[in-house]
Amino acid sequence: MAQEPDAERLRTLEAKLEKAKVAQAKPAGRGKDFSQAEVAWRMVIELTSGIMIGGSIGYGLDWAFSTKPIFLVIFILFGFAAGIRTVIGTARDMQERQLKAMKAQTEAERSAGTEG
Repeated sequence: MAQEPDAERLRTLEAKLEKAKVAQAKPAGRGKDFSQAEVAWRMVIELTSGIMIGGSIGYGLDWAFSTKPIFLVIFILFGFAAGIRTVIGTARDMQERQLKAMKAQTEAERSAGTEG
């Protein structure tokens, strides 16, 4: 004859399993995690768009004032500086996101370790 399972033990086990599932579930407030390739392409696009916008403004001013290539060179350099600044900001933002994710994971592991 098979023994009847203890109902209290089963409820306790189910509660622990539910807590473990919740701890491993991805929080809804977190956005999409980007791959390294997506981040790299984003940075390349930010840098090149800064240079292109600066070059376009410089070329337009050179055309308007008939002063070829002084404004083109100056605004390409401004666009390059703006692109670098944007890339650095993106890198800093990605680093902060990664640190927050690592802290959250560490906290989840700690809380799961103390419950078991």
